Amino acid sequence: MTQILGPSFKLVEQIDVSELAQAGGFGTRTRPLLVKGALRGWPAQQNWSFEKMAQLRNKDGSEPVRKFQNGLVEQGETQERPALPIAPYLLELAELAKEPVSEQAGLLPNQRRRLLHPDEEFHLNWAHMQSFAPHRNYLAQWSILEDFPQLRSDFDIRSLWPGWRWTWESVFMGPANTHTGLHRDVPNNWFCQARGVKEFVMFPPSEEAFMNPSNKYDWGATLSTINIARFNEFPEQLRALEQAKGLYARVEQGDALFIPKRTWHAVVSLAPSISLAVFGLTAKEILLSGVPTATKDLLHNMHLYRWGHCICHKHIA
Repeated sequence: MTQILGPSFKLVEQIDVSELAQAGGFGTRTRPLLVKGALRGWPAQQNWSFEKMAQLRNKDGSEPVRKFQNGLVEQGETQERPALPIAPYLLELAELAKEPVSEQAGLLPNQRRRLLHPDEEFHLNWAHMQSFAPHRNYLAQWSILEDFPQLRSDFDIRSLWPGWRWTWESVFMGPANTHTGLHRDVPNNWFCQARGVKEFVMFPPSEEAFMNPSNKYDWGATLSTINIARFNEFPEQLRALEQAKGLYARVEQGDALFIPKRTWHAVVSLAPSISLAVFGLTAKEILLSGVPTATKDLLHNMHLYRWGHCICHKHIA
């Protein structure tokens, strides 16, 4: 039987933060960019440890409790989200984070990645996903800076992303061997890695024909029906992707990855992680993208647009 390799990839363009100014700054980009050491010198590098984040308290002194994701929102029926206290969860992650990341782990093991030339094409080890537990509690899309605005100054995002934008932020916290399914977002995104290591699989908008968009509703995003964790069960999905051309990034602690709008991407965690995604829209983008997105959300909550098939409401048949 012929082995199915799936899409080919190249390493994402990367630059050290110390060289960014010499290169003329970030500027206007439509391609992903990995900035190594972007958080270097930011307070987040010290303040966003698992132990320190576990010390967060609400204004009344109580411990924060948030709803966790249980299973992928991209595939299957939307699951009930368990409400759990944050502190014990983060302290558990702190213990797990003491284990080093294996050089052989991941879709692209680190030893192999170091041998690649910048423009060399390669394939990923999708078998890595087969060891993942189907359901692990994962704190995703928490608007942490709204709940704890004092943390906002920990990220100097404007040093990477100059100019005015309406921005909003979401935090992602979870153990190794969790992943976010394939999707694309309406806005641009700076993904800042405060702790841990994550792998990004990305496809530019030109590859949309291979992405198999889903009708499942998600505010500000389009989901894919392709499940990258189950290619062993559905090899036809991997075969359908063989003509696609993608980009790969290994985002380590202290790095930031720019993900342009409409770029399809999936995220795989190699270690317990804390990540902050900073989304932003310029004034023009608010009119062209933000208003239509808000309108769809209004219609959805009025049960007039894709009600009954969404990530935000549990539906019982």
